[in-house]
Amino acid sequence: MTTNKYLPGITRDELKTIIKELGEPSYRANQIAEHIYRHRVTDPDKMSNLPQNLRGKLKELFFPFPVAVEECIAAGDQTQKLLLKLHDGNQIEMVMIPTAERMTFCLSTQAGCPVGCRFCASGAAGLARNLSAAEILAELFAGAEIHGSWPDNIVFMGIGEGLLNTGNLFHALEIITGHDYIGMSPRRITVSTSGIVPGIYKLAELGKEFTLALSLHAVNDEIRSSIIPDKLRYPIAEILQAADFYRNTAGRMVTFEYTLLAGVNDSPQDAETLARLANKHHAKINLIAYNPTSDKFKRPTDKVIEQFLHKAESICRNVTLRRERGGGKKAACGQLRLGKIQNDGNLS
Repeated sequence: MTTNKYLPGITRDELKTIIKELGEPSYRANQIAEHIYRHRVTDPDKMSNLPQNLRGKLKELFFPFPVAVEECIAAGDQTQKLLLKLHDGNQIEMVMIPTAERMTFCLSTQAGCPVGCRFCASGAAGLARNLSAAEILAELFAGAEIHGSWPDNIVFMGIGEGLLNTGNLFHALEIITGHDYIGMSPRRITVSTSGIVPGIYKLAELGKEFTLALSLHAVNDEIRSSIIPDKLRYPIAEILQAADFYRNTAGRMVTFEYTLLAGVNDSPQDAETLARLANKHHAKINLIAYNPTSDKFKRPTDKVIEQFLHKAESICRNVTLRRERGGGKKAACGQLRLGKIQNDGNLS
């Protein structure tokens, strides 16, 4: 029997079928699931309550853990970035972001990214491939091994556009939130998208209270076209219509992510328009000061950032300015894969 599977992401029903075919007692399936999802054990040799012969069979049937931690880089603010190597040599990154109250894991969904936002290093070299559900979950397991427990929150804001990999992302979300698996509340999980309209509708159809973070970055299509290439850019009106559908269906307020780029989208008029859009669509605003990835864009001055923030706050109640974390080690928003891309010469 060959499964061609990894243990992270396997369902209890799949385990029951495998255990039955192996001629083992049915309760062994639950024991294995408990090891994986309650105790974060994915090495059969460490499943001490299983008989030795069953452990050996599991090692024959399942591939080894799907990612290897190649490097763990710590920033001065205690943020940690993990460089992970996949079985085919591709590399991804995930970030562990601590605060006094909670630990947040920022996970990737693709190796590379096809969207190619012009200010973001993660997609500068294009898309290599989608991550499997097992690989997405393996990021979570790798971070939890270092942290010592599951995180308090998860944000899918790492490398890639998750709503272009819905099948694998949704399976990972099922495992993360399922009561028989990891059991995390959907309210503690944020899915970010550059505005992939069909994916927003698919996420809404799951009927779970995930937070949707919409990377808007501009208040009109003209400005947005200078930031996001044509091939995967949807009109703002269509994106906002999908966001309204998500809010009404999932019952969760959508967040407008807005990266401030000097001289591009940081004027007082932009702030006013953004705030009025947020009010109209009952959304929150999360402002992000640009984290340098190239010399094509500049970070606004602190004065301009504060003026933008105050203008938006004067109109919309739900406005925050994201505190930069991990920028010193290229782990901040938009910087993932930056070191690799610069080394490869693909980002000026």
